[in-house]
Amino acid sequence: MTNIILCGGSGTRLWPLSRKLLPKQFVKFFQNKSLFQLTIQRNSQVCNRQLIVSNTEQYFLALDQIEELNQKENSQYLLEPIGKNTAPAIALACMELKKDEIVLVTPSDHLIKNEKEYQKVIAQAKKLANQEYLVTFGITPTYPETGFGYIESEVLSVKSEELSGLNVVKFHEKPNLDIATKYIDENIALSTDNLALKYYWNSGMFMFKAGVFLDELKKYSPDIYKSSLKAYNSAKKDDSLMRIKLDDMSKIPEDSIDYAVMEKSKIVKVVPSDIGWSDLGSFDTIESEVLSAKGYEVDSRDNFYYSDDKKKIIATIGLEEFIVVDTKDALLISKKGQTQKVKEIVNQIKHSSSHLALHTHSLVHRPWGTFETLIEDNGYKIKRIVVKPGKRLSLQKHFHRNEHWIVVSGTATVTVGDKKYLVRPNESTYIKMGEIHRLSNEGKIPVVLIEAQVGEYTGEDDIIRIEDDFKRE
Repeated sequence: MTNIILCGGSGTRLWPLSRKLLPKQFVKFFQNKSLFQLTIQRNSQVCNRQLIVSNTEQYFLALDQIEELNQKENSQYLLEPIGKNTAPAIALACMELKKDEIVLVTPSDHLIKNEKEYQKVIAQAKKLANQEYLVTFGITPTYPETGFGYIESEVLSVKSEELSGLNVVKFHEKPNLDIATKYIDENIALSTDNLALKYYWNSGMFMFKAGVFLDELKKYSPDIYKSSLKAYNSAKKDDSLMRIKLDDMSKIPEDSIDYAVMEKSKIVKVVPSDIGWSDLGSFDTIESEVLSAKGYEVDSRDNFYYSDDKKKIIATIGLEEFIVVDTKDALLISKKGQTQKVKEIVNQIKHSSSHLALHTHSLVHRPWGTFETLIEDNGYKIKRIVVKPGKRLSLQKHFHRNEHWIVVSGTATVTVGDKKYLVRPNESTYIKMGEIHRLSNEGKIPVVLIEAQVGEYTGEDDIIRIEDDFKRE
């Protein structure tokens, strides 16, 4: 069985902790592990391998975090140049697999706390998938949530042997509070009468044979099927990596798997799942799962605090039922129950300070390591650069800046023009504007260096790549 992991995300719902280039699935909330890593660990217990659907920037984040788990050998990647929602993403992934291969489709940013029950419902779904059904997982709702879609199922006795897979009556859009409350009230009444629940949260997780899904997609959304097949056939494939061309991807209609297939198909089953599930879609939901930072309070209560800086003191006076999230470059303060509006804040920020929506407190992840901007002003920029062992930056040049490199730890191998030499701790080198150069780490420990850029323009787009190990443009 293959785990197709949908790994997109704009990083807006948990801003400022997550950003476009570091969305929430890669933020290490849980004992130095991310939701993405927890997904890999959880599903490696039931799947032989994972096929990760991502974009180029998030691909390198995924690659790094999978290497930390020693799961590199079991992983394939499908890179989309632009997102077209879940139906095309799943279709392209299924086209890479044998028709009889059972796939477990999961987002990469969900938390599941009851793994024993999770493995049980996975086994139930696998039996149904082998019987040629499209299976979805319905989460047992615990309150009238308005942020999730709902699945309405047939009603059976709780003693029925068919409870492991119920027929789906209808998929419902995210309801308002009155309708969501009505769903929960109906569930309570049914459980009182010893009947199974009627309404479940739509988890966005699925299981089916790859060929069965593609047949249903071809039947109900032929335009998506045909354009996805064309894109797949012309994709660039290299070992465990497949890249879809931008022109082909742009021609695929955008749609979710729910709209394109699940709401139309006649072979859909839902497996009731009480698995301790959360999509951690807002700070209101993450509050119950992540430890609050220590706060010194006067006349304050029921607040949640989070800070990147564990040494920073958070003190409040007269604050009740607030969420306070502090990072190096941004501070979010929100009343509880209103954190879904973070997206509106991010939209405002994009128009004035786009980098605040893009990067996390100036720390930028690259396939070779990371860099952090320490100081930036007119005519100069100072960075802290970390290059992982065995990695190297692209062979490149700049038109608008000179660079000074001071090595703090490790030994850097520097190439400038035809010259190649070592730069050790407390040593430095100078790269003139226009010179072709490269920084490599051929050692066993990370290279840490301070880079001082001086020039009329120090933007990241002043990089002309001549040769790159990671095939970036």
